[in-house]
Amino acid sequence: MASRGGPRAAGTDGSDFQHRERVASHYQMSVTLKSEIKKLIYTHVCIWLLLLAQMCVGHLKLLPHDQVAMPYQWEYPYLLSILPSLLGLLSFPRNNISYLVLSMISTGLFSVAPLIYGAMEMFPMAQQLYRHGKAYRFIFGFSAVSVMYLVVVVAAQVHGWQLYYSKKLLDSWFTSTQEKKKK
Repeated sequence: MASRGGPRAAGTDGSDFQHRERVASHYQMSVTLKSEIKKLIYTHVCIWLLLLAQMCVGHLKLLPHDQVAMPYQWEYPYLLSILPSLLGLLSFPRNNISYLVLSMISTGLFSVAPLIYGAMEMFPMAQQLYRHGKAYRFIFGFSAVSVMYLVVVVAAQVHGWQLYYSKKLLDSWFTSTQEKKKK
């Protein structure tokens, strides 16, 4: 290679180093996807904390019943949804494929399944609210069914994107692993 002021190596114009300065695309994708998944996990933690707060306030009766309703049945198993997020975070430092796969499977079991059950559990109450205008549970003056459906929709999107990005990350890690095995 060339030095600053000295002679160049024979047969080169000094521009043959640029291919060595590029980061392999699967490494770039891995960093980007990890960042996106972390943002989604932090959003999930915020949703989880809000549900936990609602459950604590409801059970400990810190506020009157007409201010914060008792939790729906789907909220209890949804509390386990923090475990897949922790597994996902644990998979990042060393690109641990096993933890990421466990995170994806348990996201379906502990996050998506309770959300589906919650949508089905609250559907009759939502029908009653929108057909007859009657609501029996409230969260700070708003219909609890409306608030919790909003939570379900946002959480479903968060978990859906989390699964999508995790699958892309897993593919990226497999590409990296296959290239290492070829060498």
